[in-house]
Amino acid sequence: MNQTAPEKKRKTSVWKSFTGPKAWTMFFFGFSSGLPFLLVAGTLAMWLKDNNIVLKEITMIASAGMLYAFKFLWAPLLDHTGLPAFSKLGRRRGWLLCAQFGVVVGLIFMGLITPSHLGAFIWATLAVAFFGATQDIAVDAYRIEIAPVEEQGALVATYSLGYRIGLIMAGAFALIMADHISWPIVYYVMAALMVAPIIATVLAKEPEAHRALPKAWGEAMRLAIVDPFADFFRRYGWALALTILAFILLFKIPEQATIGGIMSPFYREMGFSKTEIGSITKLWGVWVGILGVFFGGAMVARWGAWKSLGAMTIICGACNLLYLFLIVHKGDLMVLTLVISAENLTLGMLGPPTVAFLSALVNKEHTATQYALLSSLVNLPGKVLGFFAGGIVMSTGYGMYFVITVMALIPAAMLWVYLTPQLRARVADTGA
Repeated sequence: MNQTAPEKKRKTSVWKSFTGPKAWTMFFFGFSSGLPFLLVAGTLAMWLKDNNIVLKEITMIASAGMLYAFKFLWAPLLDHTGLPAFSKLGRRRGWLLCAQFGVVVGLIFMGLITPSHLGAFIWATLAVAFFGATQDIAVDAYRIEIAPVEEQGALVATYSLGYRIGLIMAGAFALIMADHISWPIVYYVMAALMVAPIIATVLAKEPEAHRALPKAWGEAMRLAIVDPFADFFRRYGWALALTILAFILLFKIPEQATIGGIMSPFYREMGFSKTEIGSITKLWGVWVGILGVFFGGAMVARWGAWKSLGAMTIICGACNLLYLFLIVHKGDLMVLTLVISAENLTLGMLGPPTVAFLSALVNKEHTATQYALLSSLVNLPGKVLGFFAGGIVMSTGYGMYFVITVMALIPAAMLWVYLTPQLRARVADTGA
């Protein structure tokens, strides 16, 4: 059967969307964003554990990634200022290249200093987290401005693939390497892997659509900070807006509380080697998570974001209780594989409805700043809990810690029920 001209055009455009220069650029940018994330969280915790750092201090230091949750504080800076030293690259690529160089230098300093000089090492870790978060801001802005709406799906997909591969390199690959070479060398290798994304930044095309830099400082502050926040409360009203924010703060606490520094020491104390941890949690788990993302996308298409979000919030959060089986079956690789499979599958399925829901709340006039704020608030409470995770575990044990993380589901579920009739009408046009 012959294809019509519109069908041929549509298939060609889809192919180009996934294989064109923009998609490849976003793949490398995704890799660049994913790489430093674990190097200041789970992988870092393993290094600290090997240096006999106390668990309470491990979780605090490995919570440097909490800076990602505060990136909205300096996100307006990237929208309304440029970097003279990188002016030839343009505003977006200039900030991005600066952030990438910052990540590289920070990783090298972490390798040079090592945890034996803990104070300076912490500062180097915070620098990597800060520049990693800044890189995320620049990449999101670049993606939005480089292509029209109909191409964003392909760009997000290729970015996600690159991000997952970055996680594999900084997680599984780094942990397996650490069983055979020293930790400083591992971090030098991670810094070297940033070369490819840096080259991609230099070769990438600068977006043409840029807002003009405001001339007056007062105008800059109003456009960058006041307007995006005021708009959100103006559209939803104070009562509903605060209720929405309360739900956003609660529904991902179980997930975020197990991403930081507590899990690597937990796996080690359960009797698993770094190679086993890297292979199952950072390699196998990542690919299971990718499968979960496809399932989550199908759920959104079938039931909408809001219903899918409610279901996956409960299912994904409750999976934290599966870690209790590891406490009973220490060193059992089959149990570890099953627990990690369930955890990562549900985490992946939670992703698409979360993105769709947050996107439905955003005013397109303030897309970058409002989305940065909402996505930061989603991650903040769990990271705060993760900061104190070591102290909680030392006082109550791992089992009680996992139970505590799941308790956040109770108020989150109540808020979901309360918000359902009010949000259904407001976001109906988004399919949420």
